Amino acid sequence: MISSQNYNLGEFEFPRGWFMIAELSEIGDQPLALRFFGKDFVLYRGRETGRLILLDAHCAHMGAHLGRGRQTSIVVNDEQIDGDGIRCPYHGWRYNAEGVLDDVPYFDGPCPAGVSLRAYTVTERFGAAFMWHDPEGKEPNFELPQLDEWDLPEWIAGQYDHLGELNIHPQEILDNMADANHFGPTHGLQNEYFENDYVKQVYIQRQGGFRAEYNAYLTTYTFYTGPGLLVSRQRIGEIQAIEFIFNTPVDQGVTKVWHNNLWKAPTDQPTDDHRKQAKEFQAEILAAFSQDFDVWASKKPAYEILTLAVEKNFTLGRKWHKQFYNPRAMEGEFHSALPERYSPLHKEPAGEIAEEYEATFKTHL
Repeated sequence: MISSQNYNLGEFEFPRGWFMIAELSEIGDQPLALRFFGKDFVLYRGRETGRLILLDAHCAHMGAHLGRGRQTSIVVNDEQIDGDGIRCPYHGWRYNAEGVLDDVPYFDGPCPAGVSLRAYTVTERFGAAFMWHDPEGKEPNFELPQLDEWDLPEWIAGQYDHLGELNIHPQEILDNMADANHFGPTHGLQNEYFENDYVKQVYIQRQGGFRAEYNAYLTTYTFYTGPGLLVSRQRIGEIQAIEFIFNTPVDQGVTKVWHNNLWKAPTDQPTDDHRKQAKEFQAEILAAFSQDFDVWASKKPAYEILTLAVEKNFTLGRKWHKQFYNPRAMEGEFHSALPERYSPLHKEPAGEIAEEYEATFKTHL
């Protein structure tokens, strides 16, 4: 079984950070059963406040799954979500939004003391639900990425591509951030410059070069915020887009992946033709990402990489990743061990491209 221990990442099997767990369109009137980080969860929208609530899935009474049992009477009669609480489909025990047992319908006495399910921090952004996962059970110490473009009318948001589960450790996916030399063989592209920045919980990749198929220069500014959320600002000639790749561990060696895109229309009143162009562009960049998937699906785990002198950033990227698999008190050790920037390809972006990169960098941080 592929484990984080095989990669020598640290003390924890699963990392700390923000992770996508569902597209908002999946969350309806009934609870949603989920499995991530080797555990079962139930996600639902409270009917009193409308907020998302995420709890451990199994009732403390007899272990019934709160997100299953769809044929039971309490579910069929739409009685399971009760205010912001949720009732077990087996015996009707109710847990409030904090996961505390607060009602047993057939018992007049007080509820058993101390009975509760763990509740998790969950929020909505980019048309998706994100949870905070921390093996130490602490509150978030960094924020989700912010993108003003998501709410601007000229930026057209796509539908999420649900890419399913891949039998691969997330480390193999994050290695792409350091892999300047796979663009040619895998994607048929040749970089003119490539560099990585390491800024605490943020891991940045800047790269670019002339792309013959577009007859234009491509620049990308890609960053992970924590180990599960990749956002990539892209410019190809006059085309501007923002790509999303979100990955979340399901079990040891199993990762679930989603993909989406924002495309900038030339007007703040996009037409149907603009929406068609946005959809076509998303399909193009998904096809490029699928080339990586094609390799990942059949490769052996690279527990150690036989790196060449020009591939030092693989080691640096994995060192950045380790901060999320170790106690939070150790984060500073990993931050101080990393350079601010590493450039395996030393040609610098010039003129307007450099200015655009610098502006994007400052805006994000």
